[in-house]
Amino acid sequence: MQKLNIGRAKSYSYDENLVILIDKKSDLKELDLTSQETEFVKKELENKASQVALNRYSNWVVVQTSDLSKDASKVKEALRKGGNSVCQLLQKQKATKVTIVDKLEKPELVLAFVEGLALANYQFVKYQKDAGDKTSTLTDVAISGDVTDDDIQKLSSIVEAVCIARDLINEPASVLTSVKLSEEIQELGKEAGFSVEVLDKAKIEALKMGGLLAVNQGSTQPPTFTILEWKPEGAVNAKPIVLVGKGVVYDTGGYSLKPTPNSMDYMKCDMAGAAAVAATFYALAKTGLPVYVVGLIPSTDNRLSADAYSPGDIITISDGTTVEVLNTDAEGRLILADALVYAQKYDPELVFTIATLTGAAHRAIGELGTVGMGNVSTETEKKIVDAGYDVYERIAVFPFWEEYDEMIKSDIADLKNIGGEVAGAITAGKFLEHFTNSPYFHLDIAGPAFLKKPNSYRGLGGTGTGVRLFYRFLEQLGK
Repeated sequence: MQKLNIGRAKSYSYDENLVILIDKKSDLKELDLTSQETEFVKKELENKASQVALNRYSNWVVVQTSDLSKDASKVKEALRKGGNSVCQLLQKQKATKVTIVDKLEKPELVLAFVEGLALANYQFVKYQKDAGDKTSTLTDVAISGDVTDDDIQKLSSIVEAVCIARDLINEPASVLTSVKLSEEIQELGKEAGFSVEVLDKAKIEALKMGGLLAVNQGSTQPPTFTILEWKPEGAVNAKPIVLVGKGVVYDTGGYSLKPTPNSMDYMKCDMAGAAAVAATFYALAKTGLPVYVVGLIPSTDNRLSADAYSPGDIITISDGTTVEVLNTDAEGRLILADALVYAQKYDPELVFTIATLTGAAHRAIGELGTVGMGNVSTETEKKIVDAGYDVYERIAVFPFWEEYDEMIKSDIADLKNIGGEVAGAITAGKFLEHFTNSPYFHLDIAGPAFLKKPNSYRGLGGTGTGVRLFYRFLEQLGK
């Protein structure tokens, strides 16, 4: 992970790499540009450009405009994408530093621009022999504007957390086993200051976590169950918010085998929910957010062997619920079920699950957003959705009607692990809801968690989806 140093600029010069943020209605004469440059920028803006780059040969000056009449979430997203464009420009020029000048006089907007630039600077090239030649040279971003040191520290921590999640997702399963994932989370806890406890296979067996143990049957690696806790003094909530992340470090589909092209070959990303939870805790602890949060990460791989669980098996979750397994590729909900049962010991105020759970969610809305659903109050749902829009990890809320419960009832067990040919994302959510008595919201990130083509500042490969959304929601709760 290439770390970008973000700080405040004491001064700036038009002789250095510079980005100037202005309102599209601003008078260009206020900028220290030559008459030719001013005329060029003016014409480009008249042609609907929102960003104009001026090559001064020794440096670049970029004019970035914003339409402040638009919805605030869209303005910030446009600026994040503008930051991505500048990052690509600077990377090509092997630049090391850039200063961002805020003439919008809106700190949240300059921070959005820098967020996009910083996230776009992420690379995962550690396994390439010429990685040194490919590594971005950009190391320093300075902000000239009305931003505080706390603003910058928070932004730096969130960006670093997203990049940590991306690193975890992009690691191959040959490196990131379930045990290694738990060890990485322990290291994050030591660095940031949140507590981590890892339950080994013997403890998992003692807790009778039948879902996690069943999925793990085909593996040569033991499962882990990682418990994260951030409980600062002065936390605004007595009962914790619980974040449960799916930690399937590799998924073949088991006996319900996935096809290799465009499916199994990318299944190292099936622990993206776990990565989002772990990275969220890193950001919470680094910024000292006054919210009591617990994280639960059940982890294993899902492979084939003579001992692997099979379609037709009946397994027992840790609360005694029996489940008829009709598809071994619907394994994520089985390990999450045990985690949801465990979460009840905390008497949580609210429980989230986040998982690359269903192809149905991906097919429904593509990679543009997250499928969400739950039984929380209308007010809480709005806060979750608003947080998603604010960071532009948008949530499409699916219905969660009680009639869907009928679709997961089994003839020979309490439940079956798939619902049928329709409403696959919803029936998966309904399956999970069965295992919690708390207010519950489920995030299915199967679409945006891992990208096979670059998408602006979200990059290529693991995106870290969920980290910024969780942080924003919890930050609002903390206020």
